[in-house]
Amino acid sequence: MLKSVIISGPPAIGKTTIAKGLAEEFNLTYLSGGDILKDMAKEEGFASDGNDWWDTEDGMKFLNQRKTNSDFDKKVDKKLIELFEKGDVVITSYTLPWLIDNGIKLWLDGNVKNSAKRMQNRDNMDESSALEVVNKRFNENKLIYKNLYNFEFGDDLSVFDKIIQTDEKNADEVLEIAKSIVRELL
Repeated sequence: MLKSVIISGPPAIGKTTIAKGLAEEFNLTYLSGGDILKDMAKEEGFASDGNDWWDTEDGMKFLNQRKTNSDFDKKVDKKLIELFEKGDVVITSYTLPWLIDNGIKLWLDGNVKNSAKRMQNRDNMDESSALEVVNKRFNENKLIYKNLYNFEFGDDLSVFDKIIQTDEKNADEVLEIAKSIVRELL
Protein backbone atom coordinates (compact mmCIF):
# COMPACT_ATOMS: atom_id res chain seq x y z
CA MET A 1 0.00 0.00 0.00
CA LEU A 2 1.31 3.43 -0.98
CA LYS A 3 1.23 6.30 1.49
CA SER A 4 -1.65 8.66 0.98
CA VAL A 5 -0.91 12.22 -0.13
CA ILE A 6 -2.66 15.42 0.94
CA ILE A 7 -2.50 18.61 -1.11
CA SER A 8 -3.52 21.80 0.66
CA GLY A 9 -3.18 25.52 0.10
CA PRO A 10 -5.25 28.64 -0.40
CA PRO A 11 -8.15 28.83 -2.87
CA ALA A 12 -7.30 28.72 -6.61
CA ILE A 13 -3.64 27.82 -6.02
CA GLY A 14 -3.79 24.71 -8.24
CA LYS A 15 -4.50 21.94 -5.70
CA THR A 16 -6.85 19.97 -7.97
CA THR A 17 -4.50 20.09 -10.96
CA ILE A 18 -1.55 18.87 -8.90
CA ALA A 19 -3.57 16.21 -7.04
CA LYS A 20 -4.97 14.77 -10.27
CA GLY A 21 -1.48 14.72 -11.80
CA LEU A 22 -0.08 12.87 -8.76
CA ALA A 23 -3.00 10.43 -8.82
CA GLU A 24 -2.22 9.60 -12.44
CA GLU A 25 1.54 9.35 -11.89
CA PHE A 26 1.38 7.10 -8.83
CA ASN A 27 -1.83 5.21 -9.64
CA LEU A 28 -3.70 6.72 -6.68
CA THR A 29 -7.38 7.55 -6.33
CA TYR A 30 -8.06 11.30 -6.43
CA LEU A 31 -10.51 12.68 -3.86
CA SER A 32 -11.58 16.24 -3.16
CA GLY A 33 -12.70 17.45 0.24
CA GLY A 34 -14.44 20.28 -1.59
CA ASP A 35 -16.39 17.87 -3.79
CA ILE A 36 -17.61 15.93 -0.75
CA LEU A 37 -18.65 19.22 0.86
CA LYS A 38 -20.44 20.19 -2.39
CA ASP A 39 -22.36 16.89 -2.25
CA MET A 40 -23.51 17.84 1.24
CA ALA A 41 -24.51 21.28 -0.03
CA LYS A 42 -26.60 19.56 -2.70
CA GLU A 43 -28.36 17.59 0.05
CA GLU A 44 -29.18 20.96 1.65
CA GLY A 45 -30.86 22.16 -1.55
CA PHE A 46 -27.98 24.08 -3.12
CA ALA A 47 -27.35 23.64 -6.86
CA SER A 48 -23.67 22.91 -6.31
CA ASP A 49 -22.67 21.69 -9.76
CA GLY A 50 -19.63 22.95 -11.60
CA ASN A 51 -16.01 23.52 -10.63
CA ASP A 52 -16.59 27.23 -10.05
CA TRP A 53 -19.63 26.76 -7.76
CA TRP A 54 -17.70 27.87 -4.66
CA ASP A 55 -17.16 31.24 -6.31
CA THR A 56 -20.86 31.88 -6.99
CA GLU A 57 -23.40 33.67 -4.82
CA ASP A 58 -24.86 30.28 -3.84
CA GLY A 59 -21.40 28.98 -2.92
CA MET A 60 -20.87 32.02 -0.72
CA LYS A 61 -24.26 31.44 0.97
CA PHE A 62 -23.21 27.88 1.79
CA LEU A 63 -19.90 29.19 3.14
CA ASN A 64 -21.87 31.49 5.46
CA GLN A 65 -24.09 28.59 6.54
CA ARG A 66 -20.99 26.59 7.43
CA LYS A 67 -19.91 29.36 9.80
CA THR A 68 -22.98 28.72 11.96
CA ASN A 69 -23.18 24.93 11.53
CA SER A 70 -19.92 22.99 11.83
CA ASP A 71 -21.66 19.66 11.19
CA PHE A 72 -20.89 19.90 7.46
CA ASP A 73 -17.16 20.25 8.00
CA LYS A 74 -16.99 17.62 10.74
CA LYS A 75 -18.77 15.05 8.53
CA VAL A 76 -16.50 15.78 5.57
CA ASP A 77 -13.38 15.55 7.69
CA LYS A 78 -14.48 12.29 9.31
CA LYS A 79 -15.11 10.78 5.87
CA LEU A 80 -11.79 12.08 4.50
CA ILE A 81 -9.87 10.59 7.44
CA GLU A 82 -11.50 7.20 6.83
CA LEU A 83 -10.65 7.33 3.12
CA PHE A 84 -7.13 8.58 3.80
CA GLU A 85 -6.40 5.77 6.24
CA LYS A 86 -7.33 3.14 3.63
CA GLY A 87 -4.32 4.36 1.65
CA ASP A 88 -3.58 4.77 -2.04
CA VAL A 89 -5.32 8.15 -2.31
CA VAL A 90 -4.40 11.73 -3.02
CA ILE A 91 -6.78 14.17 -1.36
CA THR A 92 -7.21 17.92 -1.64
CA SER A 93 -8.26 19.28 1.73
CA TYR A 94 -7.97 22.46 3.75
CA THR A 95 -8.15 20.63 7.09
CA LEU A 96 -6.78 17.09 6.78
CA PRO A 97 -3.08 17.97 7.19
CA TRP A 98 -3.78 19.17 10.73
CA LEU A 99 -6.06 16.23 11.59
CA ILE A 100 -3.85 13.26 10.73
CA ASP A 101 -0.26 12.37 11.57
CA ASN A 102 0.87 10.21 8.66
CA GLY A 103 1.03 10.37 4.87
CA ILE A 104 2.70 12.95 2.68
CA LYS A 105 1.50 16.52 3.22
CA LEU A 106 2.19 19.22 0.62
CA TRP A 107 1.24 22.90 0.89
CA LEU A 108 1.01 24.90 -2.34
CA ASP A 109 1.91 28.51 -1.64
CA GLY A 110 1.72 31.62 -3.72
CA ASN A 111 0.70 35.22 -4.02
CA VAL A 112 -3.03 35.89 -3.67
CA LYS A 113 -2.97 37.93 -6.89
CA ASN A 114 -1.68 34.90 -8.81
CA SER A 115 -4.46 32.76 -7.30
CA ALA A 116 -6.98 35.38 -8.35
CA LYS A 117 -5.52 35.35 -11.86
CA ARG A 118 -5.92 31.54 -12.00
CA MET A 119 -9.52 31.89 -10.82
CA GLN A 120 -10.13 34.69 -13.31
CA ASN A 121 -8.96 32.49 -16.19
CA ARG A 122 -10.57 29.28 -14.92
CA ASP A 123 -13.96 30.77 -14.03
CA ASN A 124 -14.10 33.57 -16.62
CA MET A 125 -14.31 36.34 -13.98
CA ASP A 126 -13.00 39.88 -13.96
CA GLU A 127 -9.84 40.49 -11.93
CA SER A 128 -11.36 42.43 -9.02
CA SER A 129 -14.18 39.89 -8.54
CA ALA A 130 -11.70 37.00 -8.57
CA LEU A 131 -9.48 38.75 -6.01
CA GLU A 132 -12.50 39.45 -3.80
CA VAL A 133 -13.67 35.81 -3.94
CA VAL A 134 -10.19 34.38 -3.27
CA ASN A 135 -9.74 36.64 -0.24
CA LYS A 136 -13.24 35.97 1.10
CA ARG A 137 -12.94 32.18 0.72
CA PHE A 138 -9.50 32.15 2.34
CA ASN A 139 -10.47 34.38 5.27
CA GLU A 140 -13.86 32.75 5.92
CA ASN A 141 -12.41 29.22 5.82
CA LYS A 142 -9.57 30.33 8.07
CA LEU A 143 -12.15 31.52 10.66
CA ILE A 144 -14.20 28.32 10.35
CA TYR A 145 -11.17 26.10 10.95
CA LYS A 146 -9.82 28.26 13.79
CA ASN A 147 -13.19 27.99 15.56
CA LEU A 148 -13.67 24.31 14.74
CA TYR A 149 -10.17 22.87 15.27
CA ASN A 150 -8.09 25.74 16.66
CA PHE A 151 -5.42 25.72 13.95
CA GLU A 152 -4.18 28.64 11.89
CA PHE A 153 -4.97 27.73 8.27
CA GLY A 154 -2.34 29.28 6.03
CA ASP A 155 -0.18 30.50 8.93
CA ASP A 156 0.90 27.35 10.79
CA LEU A 157 2.57 25.28 8.08
CA SER A 158 4.62 23.18 10.51
CA VAL A 159 2.46 20.09 9.77
CA PHE A 160 3.61 19.94 6.12
CA ASP A 161 6.42 17.81 4.75
CA LYS A 162 7.12 20.31 1.98
CA ILE A 163 5.92 23.73 0.83
CA ILE A 164 5.90 24.30 -2.92
CA GLN A 165 6.09 27.90 -4.10
CA THR A 166 3.82 28.21 -7.16
CA ASP A 167 4.55 31.81 -8.16
CA GLU A 168 6.29 32.15 -11.52
CA LYS A 169 5.77 28.44 -12.26
CA ASN A 170 3.25 26.86 -14.57
CA ALA A 171 1.16 23.83 -13.57
CA ASP A 172 3.57 21.37 -15.24
CA GLU A 173 6.55 22.76 -13.32
CA VAL A 174 4.68 22.59 -9.99
CA LEU A 175 3.55 19.04 -10.77
CA GLU A 176 7.12 17.92 -11.52
CA ILE A 177 8.27 19.33 -8.17
CA ALA A 178 5.38 17.55 -6.40
CA LYS A 179 6.18 14.25 -8.15
CA SER A 180 9.82 14.53 -7.11
CA ILE A 181 8.85 15.17 -3.48
CA VAL A 182 6.42 12.26 -3.39
CA ARG A 183 9.04 9.91 -4.88
CA GLU A 184 11.51 11.09 -2.24
CA LEU A 185 9.07 10.58 0.67
CA LEU A 186 7.56 7.24 -0.34
